[in-house]
Amino acid sequence: MASPKRRRSISYAKWGIIFLLPFFIVYAIFSLIPLISTFYYSFFEYYRSGLKEIGPNFVGFENYGKVFEAGNDLLKYFGNTLIIWIIGFVPQIILSLLFASWFTDLRLKLKGTGFFKTVFYLPNVIMAAAMSMLFFSLFADAGPVNNLLVDLGFRDEAFRFFSSIPATRLIIAFINFLMWFGNTTIMLMAAIMGVDPAMYESAQIDGANPSQMFWKITMPLIRPILLYVLITSMIGGIQMYDIPAIMTNGNGNPNYTSMTVVMHLQKHLYSKNYGMAGAVSVILFIVAAILSIIVFYFNRPPKEPKKLDETKGGEVL
Repeated sequence: MASPKRRRSISYAKWGIIFLLPFFIVYAIFSLIPLISTFYYSFFEYYRSGLKEIGPNFVGFENYGKVFEAGNDLLKYFGNTLIIWIIGFVPQIILSLLFASWFTDLRLKLKGTGFFKTVFYLPNVIMAAAMSMLFFSLFADAGPVNNLLVDLGFRDEAFRFFSSIPATRLIIAFINFLMWFGNTTIMLMAAIMGVDPAMYESAQIDGANPSQMFWKITMPLIRPILLYVLITSMIGGIQMYDIPAIMTNGNGNPNYTSMTVVMHLQKHLYSKNYGMAGAVSVILFIVAAILSIIVFYFNRPPKEPKKLDETKGGEVL
């Protein structure tokens, strides 16, 4: 009688590597290699003058020195980017937490939450260019907003929104807020729904009010998602380009107060100064990395107090 054939074991590790390979190949071609080349060319003089190609000639840290020259105003553009990001992000995270708490609170029994989720998320699927053109038309000198203000008697003449520094920054920040508010709300709702309801029930039995449950239970347990939202929003804010570029025709008006770092980087690419563009990109990468490390440091979970081992005379374990 023939012996039964042995069943071959399946190597799940092998198949896992095979399925991951396409991601790593695409990442290496489209992200890792361009990143390394950016670092590499930031140390070279490399540009085109008419039909003549200059370089690449090794210049060391000369490009980085030029970036921080007095007339370059890179720090000013970093300040512009930071101000616009803060104006948009602070109300975004506050309102997202508020709505996420309301929509996930079973005691309120809110109706139509699915409809409101869809409405909140809809701006996120609209292209930034389309949103920018819409708001540019709304707040133009002869746009509907100015016509309404004059017709209602609030102003005698049209207000030039895009000639005002606060107005221009507020409009750009509001578009950023509108586009990402729904995405942040959905993510925070998912985080809150992942909290064990038994914890809220126990706290309610112990006499905790809704405010105490929010700050003592909800906020600590959704810390990882909050950290993710903060870091991704911060990196997205540093990379802000399309909205201010379209609203100000790429000039950062008025008086370069809405010029962001990536808009400044695009000016170097337009002039074909690849070495300077690489230096600005590397500085942008380092700033984003440092800010992310700082956020991780201040949002790390608190350390548990050390326990004393009574069997060893109170020795700290």
